[in-house]
Amino acid sequence: MQFKNITFSSNHNEEFYTVLKQRVNHYFKNKNISKHANAAMVFKTVFMLSLYIVPLCLLFVDFSSQWVYFLLWIIMGFGMAGVGLSVMHDANHRTYSKNQVVNGIIGRVLVILGGSDVNWRIQHNILHHTYTNITDADEDIAPPTFLLRFSPHSKRFAIHRFQHVYAWFLYSLMTLMWFVAKDFNQAFRYKKKDLLKTQGITLFQHFSAIVIFKIIYASLFIILPLMYSPAFWYVSVFGFLIKQFIAGFILSIIFQPAHVVPSSNFPLPDDSGNVEADWAVNQLVNTANFAPKARLFSWYVGGLNFQIEHHLFPNICHIHYRHISKIVEDTAKEFRLPYHSYKTFYGALVDHTKLLYALGNKDVVVA
Repeated sequence: MQFKNITFSSNHNEEFYTVLKQRVNHYFKNKNISKHANAAMVFKTVFMLSLYIVPLCLLFVDFSSQWVYFLLWIIMGFGMAGVGLSVMHDANHRTYSKNQVVNGIIGRVLVILGGSDVNWRIQHNILHHTYTNITDADEDIAPPTFLLRFSPHSKRFAIHRFQHVYAWFLYSLMTLMWFVAKDFNQAFRYKKKDLLKTQGITLFQHFSAIVIFKIIYASLFIILPLMYSPAFWYVSVFGFLIKQFIAGFILSIIFQPAHVVPSSNFPLPDDSGNVEADWAVNQLVNTANFAPKARLFSWYVGGLNFQIEHHLFPNICHIHYRHISKIVEDTAKEFRLPYHSYKTFYGALVDHTKLLYALGNKDVVVA
């Protein structure tokens, strides 16, 4: 079924989201604060970008030990993930600033992460946030390889019996595949689905921009280090791969436990395309929080451990998620709706692993 034909029921718990929005809006009005970034967010932006760019610059300094260059690439990996989670994510949701020019400039930082901001907005903002966990509509549960199965409605292969073991390695390839192939495949797919026009861009413009930005990224992180860094060439090559593996792994393990867990119900539209749930209720059912009390962890991952708040209010900057989470939880309970939250990140990963196992074994029934 085409995603454009999918609709959500308007007569199932529709009052929940109306009441919730009123309460959250009252919170910001009562506190007299903006829903966008503040000084703390600006500091985080500078920190994360420095964590990524400063080690790159230091690659061209002559150190006595080759291990220093390995360390710099490792730091870049954490910086790369940090920029994606804590800076780019908000900007491309247009929540960083009231000024859309500022959002556009900061959102374009995705270029130095090796990806296309246009593709990201289509996959994430349009497809994932609208059709969360709906098979064939939400591309976040449509992995780029048949080796992974994230939905009980996707075809099962024999190899999936072991996906709970090998998935972690494939997760580390996320940003590398993004850089090498994903953007190009998405460009043609989104043209075919008539989604490029949502970003006001033609296929030629989009494809040209992807090629140019890939060249810029490759020049900064591959060509220049190989040509001018005092590090041995194989240190630069291996270091680049380490950076990609670290960033890809971190990004994957933050997003997957938020939706691919046993509490998710992976709804299927009926023959008319109707999903028997209000849109907001579908977000509650198919989204989970984790480690809500881990302040430092939450700071690094851009508040995305509060995925429920993010999915219900993608128009609010992540620095506010922790503060509004109590409002969301209490309102959900008042309407007798689920509010899934793991006390620890480890607990969320364990349950994600359990579902990977369940999805890969025929004798396990997945709700």
